[in-house]
Amino acid sequence: MHRLRKNILILGGGFAGVESAITLAQEQYLNVTLVSDRKYFYVAPTSIWIPTGENRFSDNLVSLHKLAERRNFNLIIDEVVEIVGTEKEITLKSGKVLNFDYLIVALGADKLKPQGVEKVLSICGDPVDALDIHKKLELLIAEGSGKIAMGFGANPKDSSAVRGGPVFELFFNVHHRLKKLGIRDNFEMTFFAPMETPGARMGETSVEQMNKIFEISNLKQHYGKKIKEFKTNSVVFEDNSNLEADLIVFVPGNSGKNIASDLPLSDAGFIEINQYCQVKGFDNIYAVGDVAKLEGAEWRAKQGHIAEVMARGAARDIIIKENRLPFARENYQDHINILCVMDTGNGAAFVYRDDKKQFLIPLPFIGHLIKKAWGIYIKLSKLGYIPRIPGM
Repeated sequence: MHRLRKNILILGGGFAGVESAITLAQEQYLNVTLVSDRKYFYVAPTSIWIPTGENRFSDNLVSLHKLAERRNFNLIIDEVVEIVGTEKEITLKSGKVLNFDYLIVALGADKLKPQGVEKVLSICGDPVDALDIHKKLELLIAEGSGKIAMGFGANPKDSSAVRGGPVFELFFNVHHRLKKLGIRDNFEMTFFAPMETPGARMGETSVEQMNKIFEISNLKQHYGKKIKEFKTNSVVFEDNSNLEADLIVFVPGNSGKNIASDLPLSDAGFIEINQYCQVKGFDNIYAVGDVAKLEGAEWRAKQGHIAEVMARGAARDIIIKENRLPFARENYQDHINILCVMDTGNGAAFVYRDDKKQFLIPLPFIGHLIKKAWGIYIKLSKLGYIPRIPGM
């Protein structure tokens, strides 16, 4: 007697969604479908090199059609407009309605919208924004001088809803690019943030090391003042002071996904889950990655590797249920840490923090090569050409 194949719907084609699909599609008794509003998986951590011209835009893309073919899952390119968990229904922008036995929501997060933010550029928004930064930077390089300001914000309702690492990396990479061209001294570069100590979640040692880099490299800091609004060539702070710049890059704090649904949400709009990534009140719905409310220490942060841990945990939970296996369920909170290779263009720093330890290890020159190699590895491993290294 043939086993009835269960329908698994995965919403979102980022790190969390793709990892969920890859893990579940290995089970032949599951019919796995991934829904994405983009035709590609975007390798966001290496997008920091698009503005500096070190990477082409295409270097950061993996075709979802190719991923689906190689990893044996179905793919629908469309936008999700409504989730009705109680009816097991998903409505797409095209009008199509999909049903599911299990659902994994991996739609990522939206961004807060401070006044005038549309007048500046971002490295963590629409992927094509990185190309706009590149164009603007090239114009400034052609002129030979200018003012550059980069920064990030937070969400006061959720301390994990922040993404500052990529902005620091882009800032350091632009500094390195200008230095290589011999025109760095012609540019004023300022990093700004409303908090007193941006990067504090990485730990005191990391902050001290980063401050030294700023001082040695003549990089200015503008911290501790809330942002009132953005203008085309300036940032206006709460005391009406201005930070003028020819190029402004800013990443707002994350906010919950603005989509119609009957799933429980936190005050910040993120989907409420338990320690197994199961949406509260639903046995067959999971939320993973940035779309979900992340519990844990105050310094916790939503990162790609945490999204993948959550994705694999949710996928395995479904497999355990369907096979009635005696395995222990995986608690994503056991894996909460900060882990990154912060690239500087001519090197990097390995940053790690968990409940027991925190450290930063400088990796001059070799660190940049490690991150470049990781960019190649992540694409090849997702496509199944090479095995995934545990923990990466």
